[in-house]
Amino acid sequence: MAGGAILSDMGKRIAMRIGFIGTGDITEAIVTGLISSDYPVSEIILSERSHAKSARLAAADKRVRVTGSNQQIVDEADLVFLAVRPQIAEQVIRPLNFRAGQNVASLIATVTFESLLDWIGVDVKITRSIPLPAVATRRGVTAIYPADDQLESFYAALGTVVVAQSLDEFDAYAAASALMELYFGVMETASDWLRGQGTSPQNAQSYLTKIFLELSRKADSAPQADFATLRDHHSTPGGLNQQMFEDFSELGGTQALTGALENVAKRIRDARNP
Repeated sequence: MAGGAILSDMGKRIAMRIGFIGTGDITEAIVTGLISSDYPVSEIILSERSHAKSARLAAADKRVRVTGSNQQIVDEADLVFLAVRPQIAEQVIRPLNFRAGQNVASLIATVTFESLLDWIGVDVKITRSIPLPAVATRRGVTAIYPADDQLESFYAALGTVVVAQSLDEFDAYAAASALMELYFGVMETASDWLRGQGTSPQNAQSYLTKIFLELSRKADSAPQADFATLRDHHSTPGGLNQQMFEDFSELGGTQALTGALENVAKRIRDARNP
């Protein structure tokens, strides 16, 4: 099995059977994006948990099948995604019988390759990935490690793929992906301030959402410009934007952000090296 999907002798991509053990929010996002893409998949096999999500996905596309047996998923899927919570991962995975050489993609944060191989008990091909919620609309960015043609092609159908060159780099992406709550927390703080100045909640949220949306679009449309350059282009010497960033830095904002990233990264590294 090589390339994006399985390749036939004629060079055409053959539709795959893909299985998901665990049907949480990220599985739902992946499957939602997948069924609206042209990625060649003949069947998507989901575990019954969570029932509401799996039933919703089965109703959305005839290729989705729900089963109460995780072993059936392992037996029938060409590519198996492990998408259960870290706290229950061992008790879910250890009883399953995988095939030697089987392709397994782990979405389980903080669980190492070594632990997964120990629980699985046979020599499978494991990749780890960090798909983010926007894969549901095929605009996500997903970090994977190690490089794998099949998985790169799979996630390319759902947005952008970043291939980490080392486990340390992959862990750094995992730490950076934890910025999502902080992002909305910053928006919430600014919105609360605007509301304190007399704006309505609706106007505050709409105003801030559009500002940040267009800034992200600007960065996305100019990948050759680094963030420092973009920051300079959006400020005037002595102007309000420059003052905002300088005050934020002097009040400890940049230091707090770096410290939070380091603490999350340490938690990830500590899980890898207990």
